[in-house]
Amino acid sequence: MRKYTRIPMRSILTLYCLLCCVVNMAAQDSLSLNRIGFNSLFTVQQVPNKDKSFVIEMHPKAISFVQSYIEKEGEGLRKMKSWAKPYFNLYDEILTANGIPVELKYLSVIESHLSAQVVSWAGAAGPWQIMPDEATRLGLKLLPNDERMDYQKSTQAAAIILKELYQQFGDWLLVVAAYNGGAGRLSKAIEKKKTKDFWALQYELPLETRNHVKKFIATHAIFEGVSMNEPETKQEVKLTNKLKASEGLERIVISGRFNTKTIATWLKMPIAYLKELNPNMDQQLSSGKVYSILLPTQLAIIFEAHKNEILQASIQSLYLDND
Repeated sequence: MRKYTRIPMRSILTLYCLLCCVVNMAAQDSLSLNRIGFNSLFTVQQVPNKDKSFVIEMHPKAISFVQSYIEKEGEGLRKMKSWAKPYFNLYDEILTANGIPVELKYLSVIESHLSAQVVSWAGAAGPWQIMPDEATRLGLKLLPNDERMDYQKSTQAAAIILKELYQQFGDWLLVVAAYNGGAGRLSKAIEKKKTKDFWALQYELPLETRNHVKKFIATHAIFEGVSMNEPETKQEVKLTNKLKASEGLERIVISGRFNTKTIATWLKMPIAYLKELNPNMDQQLSSGKVYSILLPTQLAIIFEAHKNEILQASIQSLYLDND
């Protein structure tokens, strides 16, 4: 008869507590993975809520390009959210297994629109647009069937490339730049500018690479719902609270290329509060639709009195942003 050793209940509880600590530490490591390396893209706020473990706000220098890109490509990318789920599930699994933030799956969206059959003029192929030499180095066969067009195998290969680039540059935004324009060119730009801040060295990179990075940022914003509200100062918070406490709100029907930034500047109104009152106003107006803008009564009077001037200033700001 086999003899069993009785384990005291206190020891069982101790072991259980240790196990919980290990699980919690692993969860925290997984969470921190998504914070680390995106310093040049996001401002991370440690504000828990029931849906996300932290809130991220977009870097102010990315906002203008993202808004423009969303106007052009947003509808198609939003439709992708539903049909792309099987691809993203595969990407998430492989990227996570390789210690890469799952956000990097959006690189495949801008590389190929998730199409396996895309071949570039330079010879890159598949959903991750891997070059022939890189494919061979990473063990992918090109003949008789090109394994760069296999979602699982190409994603495994892309994960290795991404991990190598991160070990070299230490910032995922720079990884996206290097993935498009080459690590050598990026290294020269970093050496020249003495910084690894993408925004400080972007103009040392080719236009295609700069836009590639910004498309990644915009695509991430569309899929993840990243806040594009610029952080409010204490003074803006006080003004917002004062406006909220004032009597009444008024609606004014408008059309044309008004934009929130110009309106907020003219009315000396915190842009975050203007966007809170008028979500999606920029997108609606840029698509040619009429919009009913909601403003505190005292500011609505000012807006009505200077509506044409504000419109002209809004249009002028669009030209300046596109220069």
